Amino acid sequence: MKTLWQKFTAAVPMPFSAALLVATAFWGFVAWDQSHWWSTKEDYGFGWLVPAFVGFVIHDRWLKITAAAAACAKPGGGRAGGFGAFLLHAFVYGAMLAGAGLFLIGAFYRAGAGASLPGTLAITLGSASLVLPLLFLNTPEPVAGDGTAGTRVGIWEDERMKLVSLFFFPALVWLVSAPMVSVVEQNLSLFLLRKVTSVVFFCFDLLGMPIEQQGNILVLPPMADGKPNQVGVAEACSGIRSLTACLFAGSFLASVFLNKIWKKIALVAMAMLFAVFTNLLRGIFLTAWAYNFGHEAIEGFVHDAAGYAVLGLTVIGLLCLLPLFNLKITFSDDAEAAEARTPPEAS
Repeated sequence: MKTLWQKFTAAVPMPFSAALLVATAFWGFVAWDQSHWWSTKEDYGFGWLVPAFVGFVIHDRWLKITAAAAACAKPGGGRAGGFGAFLLHAFVYGAMLAGAGLFLIGAFYRAGAGASLPGTLAITLGSASLVLPLLFLNTPEPVAGDGTAGTRVGIWEDERMKLVSLFFFPALVWLVSAPMVSVVEQNLSLFLLRKVTSVVFFCFDLLGMPIEQQGNILVLPPMADGKPNQVGVAEACSGIRSLTACLFAGSFLASVFLNKIWKKIALVAMAMLFAVFTNLLRGIFLTAWAYNFGHEAIEGFVHDAAGYAVLGLTVIGLLCLLPLFNLKITFSDDAEAAEARTPPEAS
């Protein structure tokens, strides 16, 4: 009776199976390091889902992974040749060396100073730059002995690239769940904050409703008892939280349901646009609620429910886009030609 390791190596030959286990160890270390921020920064609370989604994607693609590994080992399998092969190997070795340096810097930083944003970013970037080249360099070699020469193909038609491309999401999604450098995050949050305040002010001013903007504070008409009614667009309302969460959701959906690289990029871009748009709607809704019921009415449940609605609406919008991205248009002439080429069935 075969052991679990024997079954694993039978499906994915050595040394690729060993490289995959090393990659899993790297991802485990990255998850442990990032878990500090998932617990302390609400903007990255979705990170707890990342390990589960990585495992799901690998399980979902396992048949494709084993088939791609078998194609790599097949005699005469496609390999990049000439200058393309030189560029591919130069990039792989360069990325591996850079990744090793970044990972070591981040690991030493983590050991000396504890959890820190620069250390986490270096560990995450380093592991991503290490794992993919590690898998590439350990892809199965073609079986020798029949004298069949490997077919020279382009870089993206290389059987090794086809196998490694199945691990792009598991290796790179950690960049989404890792906190950005504080300077970048603060500038991006401030930029979004200003845009949300300006757009909300413009909408109410366009409708002829009395409103005044003072920085990131919107001054509304006084309440019925004469108390001032002001809505402060806080940093949490900038949309940075929904942007990162929706970016992760779009990356996962694109990885699982789409097969073309341009479709994946387009869906991720749409996720970011949806996040910004729905957060603007959230700002308008909360301001309108405060306009009618006072600024105290938007605290607590209303504020939190509107925030969760942003993510929910974005995911629904992306799910509605998936059938459009997978839509195949067949013209009548092509269908008739295909039908003409099909031999009639014997009666």
